[in-house]
Amino acid sequence: MKLQSVDNIKFVEGGVCAAKGFRANGIQCGLAHAGAHVTKKKNDLALIAADTECTAAAVYTTNKVKGAPILVTKEHLKNGKAKAVIVNSVNANTCNADGVEKASKMCELAAAELGISPEDVIVASTGVIGQILPIEPIANGMKELAEGLTYDGNPRAVEAIMTTDTMPKEVAVQFELDGKICTMGGMLKGSGMIHPNMATTLTFITTDAGISPELLQRALSDIVKVTLNRASVDGDTSTNDMVCVLASGAAGNKVISHEDADFEAFENALYAIMMNLARMMARDGEGATKLIECAVGGADSEKTAETVAKSVICSSLFKAAMFGEDANWGRILCAVGYADAEFDINKVDVKIASAKGSIDVCKNGAGVEFSEEKAKEILGEEEIQILIRIGDGGFSAIAWGCDLTYDYVKINGDYRS
Repeated sequence: MKLQSVDNIKFVEGGVCAAKGFRANGIQCGLAHAGAHVTKKKNDLALIAADTECTAAAVYTTNKVKGAPILVTKEHLKNGKAKAVIVNSVNANTCNADGVEKASKMCELAAAELGISPEDVIVASTGVIGQILPIEPIANGMKELAEGLTYDGNPRAVEAIMTTDTMPKEVAVQFELDGKICTMGGMLKGSGMIHPNMATTLTFITTDAGISPELLQRALSDIVKVTLNRASVDGDTSTNDMVCVLASGAAGNKVISHEDADFEAFENALYAIMMNLARMMARDGEGATKLIECAVGGADSEKTAETVAKSVICSSLFKAAMFGEDANWGRILCAVGYADAEFDINKVDVKIASAKGSIDVCKNGAGVEFSEEKAKEILGEEEIQILIRIGDGGFSAIAWGCDLTYDYVKINGDYRS
């Protein structure tokens, strides 16, 4: 599933534990429940801890309704520093009168076990909105959680952040800065309530590279825009979305403090992590059977290309057609046409592609003859590309989505059960 297209990047194992000096753990503390989408009890509480103080940065949901953990984390990250992350699944701790109190308490509990300040803890929650978060199971499990921290505990941690996810999502890379080998790893949860223009989901990234707080925030803000903000499952922007990065500096590189070649290399590594996680998330959309990648070229600006690509992957009619393996290119052109961007629809070309080949379905804004049998064979694959040109411009963009299936309705029809 990983795309290894970034120069000077080597993919390695280990997720959030791949970088030097990061331990993780996940346990089942008693929050997890059984529903139509949960076949067994799973870990529901995770902890990531750094051996030393880290530079830290985050990007948050744009939803006006924000989970209490986001409010607490924003306060804690005002100094650009952190040493740990505590996160639970099952309960979002959102729209609760005692939400901030509970989120702060989670930080205090984790800090007490780690021997650090509560202000050095990032807190996150995911799950059902509007239900009171019981703090007792978290408090009772914190000692076990902290004592079980290991430098290879990432599988336990990534399981603990999953809700309707059907697969763990983690990736790690190595790259060179200042002659030193640096490592970066991340884990993500996200399957439903996923839509662009935000942090998109809960994502936790660790690195042993050294970088200033200001440039770490700039790098994260830059890369979110071209990765997680270009992935959509269902058009719903969650209340708890957050992406955070911890950078320890343990690799020993000269701390990045200017936008130079090292900063570019750091951004490339961050792109490799977040692009792959975005693809994994789109592929694991609730009930999804296909990953859809829409690449738009020939635009007069990157913004125009991005707007068109997002318009296509967000179209429910198009997504349903992909589930049915129906080359209904009119739905693609329809979504292209209502995109909020300026271009000549009479110059639009559309091609569908997969591992089975590619086929033109539209030229200069009009349909062309093609083999329905070949088209269905192409759309029978798990990864589909929609390749669109909208003119002769030099800009392009890619967005990721998934098909819309019967199971999406089943999962969300009894999410709280």
